[in-house]
Amino acid sequence: GTKHSPTVTAGNASGINDGAAALVLMSKDYAIAHGIDYLAEIVGFAEGGISPDLMGYAPKHVMERMLKNTGYTVENIDLFEINEAFAAQSIAVCQQLNISENKLNIRGGAIALGHPLGASGARILTTLLYALKDNHMQNGVAALCVGGGIGVSMQVRMRK
Repeated sequence: GTKHSPTVTAGNASGINDGAAALVLMSKDYAIAHGIDYLAEIVGFAEGGISPDLMGYAPKHVMERMLKNTGYTVENIDLFEINEAFAAQSIAVCQQLNISENKLNIRGGAIALGHPLGASGARILTTLLYALKDNHMQNGVAALCVGGGIGVSMQVRMRK
């Protein structure tokens, strides 16, 4: 048979799309003092970088560090929203962290929804917050890779 080499195609990479998302960030004390209803609070965050040769894999490292710092494990997190610029890098990150598919990008990832450069972080976090809310879940993690080997992650807890 013919041996196939792995490759990135339009079918396993996210498209570059138009998109927008909006978030309002304020202190919990300010929200309470002014009677503002809030969805969630930030539990922790992390950022970091690895060799650009491993593009897309940095979210694994920053999520591990963030969860260690917040005292949570993958099992304690209800949902993950992780940008999938490419299917291969997303699969590698999730396999290494043992993230169950039923906790990952439950409304579709960037391959299905698109990758609006400059708005992806807000889009991912907004999608995560409303997926948690609609499913009556509490804890979530949003993460993405950034060009040049950078990764960022944020852990949130929904308001009770």
